[in-house]
Amino acid sequence: MNRRIVIFVLALIGAIVAGSMLAAALCAAICHWPDAQVLLACSLTSLAVCAVLALLNRQKRRKTDPPAHITGREAFVIVSLSWVIASCIGAFPYMFYRAGAGTGLSFTDAFFEAMSGFTTTGASILPRVEAFAPGVLLWRSLTHWLGGMGIIVLCLAIMPFIGGSGIELFKAESPTPIPEKLTPRLSQTALYLWLIYILLTVLEVVALKLCGMSVYDAVNHAFATMATGGFSTHSESIAYFKSPAIEWVVTLFMFLAGVNFTLHFLFLRGSFGAYFADDEFRWYAGISVIVTIAISLCALGANMAQPLSQTIRHAAFQTVTILTTTGFGVTDTLQWPYFVHLVLLLLMFIGGCAGSTGGGMKVLRVMVLTRSVKNDMLKTLQPRRVLCVRVGGKPQETELVRSIMAFFVMFMILLGAMSLALTWMDIDLISSFSGVLACLSNIGPGLGQFGPVSNYASVPTCGKWILSFAMLIGRLEITTVMMLFLPSTWRR
Repeated sequence: MNRRIVIFVLALIGAIVAGSMLAAALCAAICHWPDAQVLLACSLTSLAVCAVLALLNRQKRRKTDPPAHITGREAFVIVSLSWVIASCIGAFPYMFYRAGAGTGLSFTDAFFEAMSGFTTTGASILPRVEAFAPGVLLWRSLTHWLGGMGIIVLCLAIMPFIGGSGIELFKAESPTPIPEKLTPRLSQTALYLWLIYILLTVLEVVALKLCGMSVYDAVNHAFATMATGGFSTHSESIAYFKSPAIEWVVTLFMFLAGVNFTLHFLFLRGSFGAYFADDEFRWYAGISVIVTIAISLCALGANMAQPLSQTIRHAAFQTVTILTTTGFGVTDTLQWPYFVHLVLLLLMFIGGCAGSTGGGMKVLRVMVLTRSVKNDMLKTLQPRRVLCVRVGGKPQETELVRSIMAFFVMFMILLGAMSLALTWMDIDLISSFSGVLACLSNIGPGLGQFGPVSNYASVPTCGKWILSFAMLIGRLEITTVMMLFLPSTWRR
């Protein structure tokens, strides 16, 4: 492994994160917010350290030498550690800003909050969000937005000099079992993805402003929505605004954020039927509609004493916010019938579409596994029949099906192991299981003591590190991080 190029790229990624914090610091300074100095000091210090590391590990070569190539091993290390480094840098404002008369967060709590932001999990340990100054909360939402499309994808978009070796980084970070390039050039693909991401974010900011939000709240919630993160500037989340229009706008953009961004690209290029021509999108839309109807009927049958329009609106919102792993809230779902609890728990496993900003196992994997099981059953009836799994009418390689099954097995093993670890810390079974699932699927709120109106502040220190690890491996699709535990990854 070429350790110099690993450190060099990590330093550049750290500089991008620190530069983003500098943007939040400048906003705080312009608006005369009390946390401007803290953000400025944290960003400049981080920039200085990253610049020194980059200069010390810069690749020295002659013009006739071929450019350094990032191998698969180095890509796994760079992608995994980049999210850890970003979280360390992102934790500084939480540590050094004193909310009210208190002190800053401990490193464990600050790292947990930052990791939750960058991985778009939305699990928080802040007892009262409003206690923090607007600049820190803007940075908190910005960590969501940076992590939503991906730090590495941003790096490839603005640093095209990485060249062809960037494909290994792209594959290691892409939230899909089938990484796709929109254009022949990877840097152009990354740029298009970010431009679409920015366009949707701007559209949501405008829509929320028209619905009555302030510009500050609209920007923060648009960042969290498009990243499918769920951080809000208010402890009551979207319920704070008490606006049906805002709830429908957020529901729509959460749904769009959970769609494969390749389909947005094709739509903008003029292929208006791209969405419903896609197998995965039809499954995704179908699950959203069916679950919304089921929850609405259940709520009506339980006589929850609320208007029909509100029942449907809340059912649609909670379905989409859990399916896309956003984690916003408009009501306390723990007060709903147990059927709703189970349905929402099952949605946590599924997640958004492959190639979206959503977490979870992805609809594509669930679809492939379902079709693979169906083929196995048909083979039992007709042993000589030749069957293959098809996606979009195209037969998929057996290797893809095997990798998806391996992902599912690793997901369940890690879910079980980490749930056991939390129960060892005297956390009840429902809270342990749903909390780990919520972090592993990058959703945020779970059930029990980690429900939509609670947070993770009560988790012991060791438990917070376990959940932080769950967020990381969930965001990077497990394999990328688990490769770090193989000794062969670190050999020269």
